[in-house]
Amino acid sequence: MDARAIIVRLRDGEVPSAAELQWFAQGLASGAVSDAQAGAFAMAVLLKGLGDQGRVALTRAMRDTGHVLEWDMPGPVLDKHSTGGIGDCVSLMLAPALAACGAYVPMISGRGLGHTGGTLDKLEAIPGFKTGLSEDQLRRQLRDTRCAIVSASAEIAPADRRLYAVRDVTGTVESIDLITASILSKKLAAGLEALVLDVKCGSGAFMKTVAEAEDLARALVATAQGAGCMTAALITDMSQPLATAAGNALEVIEVMETLTGTSVNAALWDITMALGGEALALGGLAADPADGAGRIEQALESGAAAEWFGRMVAAQGGPLDFVERWPDRLPAATVIREVPSVQPGFVTTIDGQALGLAVVGLGGGRQREGDKLNLSVGLSDLAGIGEDIGAGDPLCMVHAATEAAAEEAILRVQAAYRMGPVAPADPDLIIKRIA
Repeated sequence: MDARAIIVRLRDGEVPSAAELQWFAQGLASGAVSDAQAGAFAMAVLLKGLGDQGRVALTRAMRDTGHVLEWDMPGPVLDKHSTGGIGDCVSLMLAPALAACGAYVPMISGRGLGHTGGTLDKLEAIPGFKTGLSEDQLRRQLRDTRCAIVSASAEIAPADRRLYAVRDVTGTVESIDLITASILSKKLAAGLEALVLDVKCGSGAFMKTVAEAEDLARALVATAQGAGCMTAALITDMSQPLATAAGNALEVIEVMETLTGTSVNAALWDITMALGGEALALGGLAADPADGAGRIEQALESGAAAEWFGRMVAAQGGPLDFVERWPDRLPAATVIREVPSVQPGFVTTIDGQALGLAVVGLGGGRQREGDKLNLSVGLSDLAGIGEDIGAGDPLCMVHAATEAAAEEAILRVQAAYRMGPVAPADPDLIIKRIA
């Protein structure tokens, strides 16, 4: 076998065998497959597809390039994954809420991809927070703290580490086959008993239509269940940012405001309840998703989720008093500017991808692999669909490192908003359930 022959087969519309995909995945992990070959493979998969069997074979092959964890915990080992969107910081709320309900959550997360933010980047806005834990450290933390949000270690699906970075810089992020293999190779390697998936749909997501999101959700659920992991998916709205902030430290601020009851974001709260309810039901900690959602809400309302979040932050190197002193602990941008609306009216549509790219342009996301992020920049106080805005009223606030960067972001944000004379209906937050 060789990489070129496998790429040629894909290019010509053939699906490589399970053995060939296993060989290619091992080559990604070992370095025998070059970056150029990895990029060509990703593009061929995007354009030609792998089919159901090929998708399962690639997922298993990538999982098996590393160590598959096994657990012996007094409660179920659960996790959640989102396909990504703008202002999607649910993981920071859900992991500690699940822990407060008795679950164990080894959440292996990723960095920013394309126009969407990454959970690891957001957490690294917290001073001292370490996302790179060894397997032994992860095991100790899970026993003591019940939840951890970490990067995939060198031992977990190393093939995905290579392919994930290549996808981000070669325009191949949107492939259902590659998304499925990337997500599930890590999740299945984490030894989960159950998994809930948040598949985003809309202008700020990779899947723009409900049909595309449903195709991805069904691929993920079928592949995970075929590998023995109980799984359900919710298709949720991303026609506008989920939080009112987009940017690493700014999203952590919104999470902390919601966890501590300072200023509750209803959309974040409701999505966290729904996903958590599904996970608790799958893991046997709730009678059904509705019962589970009630348990998650209690964890949020009582402050238990905030307490477990604080424990996780401290365990991973962050400030011991973060929950009490978070406003003093997060980085702040040097330039803060209003974005005035060019015209009056109701917000009818928002180009979420354009908002995400505005954050990338500010330095809050990567334009090239290895870019160092400015964790303080981004957008806050984002106007939502249906809001009545006067001419010159702010659409949001830009947090930037320089005046020039702020000016460029202002233009991008203004171009992302569409106004109309009539208020549109509020979009449904949860569109469909796939199980």
